[in-house]
Amino acid sequence: MGKQTVNYKDLMSIGFKEHQARDIIHHAKIELVNKGFALYNGKRIGVVPTRAVENIIGFHLYEDSDQDG
Repeated sequence: MGKQTVNYKDLMSIGFKEHQARDIIHHAKIELVNKGFALYNGKRIGVVPTRAVENIIGFHLYEDSDQDG
């Protein structure tokens, strides 16, 4: 099973540049706050759910991240 959360270093490990990776995490946090998850409104929160990142980049980070169990 793939990871449930990701940070910018995880994105860098699959090929994103540092700025791109940080920007993706930032946008995921904004989307989560807009959906009502105020927890992600803090500057020090650096991890987001994998699914939030996948919605932004348009592909699955991990082969089985869309499957249950």
